Amino acid sequence: VEDCLPRAQSVLFRAWYGVVMVQTLSDIFPAGARVEKIAGGFQFTEGPVFSRIGFLLFSDIPANRIMKYTPSPGREPDLTVFRENSNAANGLTFDHQGRLLACEGKPGRVTRTEKDGKITVLAERFEGQPLQRPNDLVYAIDGCIYFSDLPAGVLYYISRKGELKVATKEAAGPNGVALSPNQLILYVADSKNKNIRAFDLAGDGSLSNGRVVMDVRADGIKTDEAGNLYAASAGGIWVFSPQGKHLGTIE
Repeated sequence: VEDCLPRAQSVLFRAWYGVVMVQTLSDIFPAGARVEKIAGGFQFTEGPVFSRIGFLLFSDIPANRIMKYTPSPGREPDLTVFRENSNAANGLTFDHQGRLLACEGKPGRVTRTEKDGKITVLAERFEGQPLQRPNDLVYAIDGCIYFSDLPAGVLYYISRKGELKVATKEAAGPNGVALSPNQLILYVADSKNKNIRAFDLAGDGSLSNGRVVMDVRADGIKTDEAGNLYAASAGGIWVFSPQGKHLGTIE
């Protein structure tokens, strides 16, 4: 299966973009694409995540809120509060049931918002000590959850059985986390060392073969279906190919 996944990814990539390999930003974005401001007036925004059913969630950390933005073609977009008293939520993502997962900072914990709105705490202590300030997280297809605790210098993972384990301490300042589309590589933005590291993902959820793949001081990171990586950094969104080539920056 592992041998087939990269090939399947390549086929999807060619079918979607109509090219064999991305060389520049123009291979990804249509001509004339531009940045458009959709909302403002917040204090400190983080953790944007788009739901498959058509809305965007993001954190406003000092306001202690998670906001919900719903695009409305032809009329004003709908902007509402998704959750008050968010416990200084930062990074957000969804699991495969569409439930919101959040890194919360005060006190440090990782939570899941159930369908009925109740909050389930997935992790808050490791070996008897409280988590410091979980920053960002990603949900793997096998049910593992990887999250960074930047002040602690630790990347953790919650196993399918709900066990909290250390994934790696190689990143001194682990910040944004993302998975490759074939779920075989985990990326971690190391803000302190000003690079992005990659790790091979084993079947049991553990990481190995840590290496620096991009030299950029990044915060949030995401990947697309073709394996390109997007990093929030100085000047805009830096875009890298799966091979680590800087394709350009969305200013």
